[in-house]
Amino acid sequence: MTEHSWKQSFSAYFRPKILGMSFLGFSAGLPFLLVFSTLSAWLRDSGVTLSVIGFFSWVGLTYSIKVIWAPIVDRLPLPFLTRLLGKRRSWMLLAQVGISAGLMTLAELNPQLEIELIAVTAVWIAFCSATQDIVIDAYRIEAIEPEYQAAMAAMYVFGYRVALLVSGAGAFYIAEYIGWNAAYSAMALCMFIGIMATLLSSESKHPIKQQTTELENKIETALGVQALRGILQRLSDWFSDAVISPFADFFVRNGKTGLWILALIALYKMSDITMGVMANPFYLDLGYSKTEIADVSKIFGFFMTIFGAALGGVLVIRYGLMKPLLLGAVLVASTNLLFVLLARSEPNLQLLAIVISADNLSGGIATSVFIAYLSSLTNSAYTATQYALFSSLMTLPAKLMGGASGLIVDAYGYAMFFLYASSVGLPAIFLVLVLMHLQNDTKKAQNTPS
Repeated sequence: MTEHSWKQSFSAYFRPKILGMSFLGFSAGLPFLLVFSTLSAWLRDSGVTLSVIGFFSWVGLTYSIKVIWAPIVDRLPLPFLTRLLGKRRSWMLLAQVGISAGLMTLAELNPQLEIELIAVTAVWIAFCSATQDIVIDAYRIEAIEPEYQAAMAAMYVFGYRVALLVSGAGAFYIAEYIGWNAAYSAMALCMFIGIMATLLSSESKHPIKQQTTELENKIETALGVQALRGILQRLSDWFSDAVISPFADFFVRNGKTGLWILALIALYKMSDITMGVMANPFYLDLGYSKTEIADVSKIFGFFMTIFGAALGGVLVIRYGLMKPLLLGAVLVASTNLLFVLLARSEPNLQLLAIVISADNLSGGIATSVFIAYLSSLTNSAYTATQYALFSSLMTLPAKLMGGASGLIVDAYGYAMFFLYASSVGLPAIFLVLVLMHLQNDTKKAQNTPS
């Protein structure tokens, strides 16, 4: 990856494709709260019991298992739409229309009388939203050169965060003055921002390299696909190329280093996600009011996350991937130690703002850089499938560990918990250093005359 000057690095944000990614990020972020916390608020406001509302959290499983149908999105053309718009934009448009239609349907339903239909519609919206995530991730990776991936990620994060404000606070304001049905109708109309961005964007390139074709042929031969006949051969051929080959390709390209890479993917966000589980309960237990927490989080949290993500994009363009990746891992682990100071101090709104600002700044840097790193690992023949796999692996271990956060706080207190949250970031730092060392060894071997 070529290093650029500071001027070139900052000017990347004026490139049309990078600016356009903010609108697709908005489209990706809009449905998320509308099937989670915003929907929960509507249901509770309508008198639905907490036990029933709790079941709606299972809708989130759709996002965690999207890797299952990612190979279909990667390889299956859509009748008429693919010829008209191309592979990525056709799937993107279909998913966005599905989300908008689902939100329009919700806007016509009554939680007191049609709760089952609301549940089915919420699952449909989540499925279309997860599908949109698969396609937008693939499009983002394929649309621009690798050195600009962090900048693309930063604009995606910006759009996503704005969408969370619209689908969270915006929906609440509309519901307060007009009603929940009007709020969901308005959110359905907001999806046209993403639809217009899809129609106005250009189709990304996704060439299949000769080595990839040769690998697919080898796998098909090993599985005996050629010996089959008719529809069974076609199905086996598709399964081999779309499902098995993406996993085999990763290890063919990376060899044993692939295990180190997968370990880093699983552990890089561990410290950040583990700490985040207990953040809001921690603020409340310290004595801060909900208004104070909201004001500081919205003002400092929002802008520092956006600034951090943009800074991460600049650092990747300026210095390449690995150095900013190491910086992000160090910053996330280090800023968690500030929460130890907060736990040991009397409630102080200024100190809270400083700690939240530092935490969101480091999180923003780490997020955009890490997204760029994951993007660099994909093969253009399997972009959607491989990135869906990486993003699932990125969050699953951290979410499983996050479930034990409350037990640690109850047993040892907040200060020890944040020390623990910081310490679980150390393996990520170690793994980045290992991969930097392996990368340097590979470069030396390539430059050494045989």
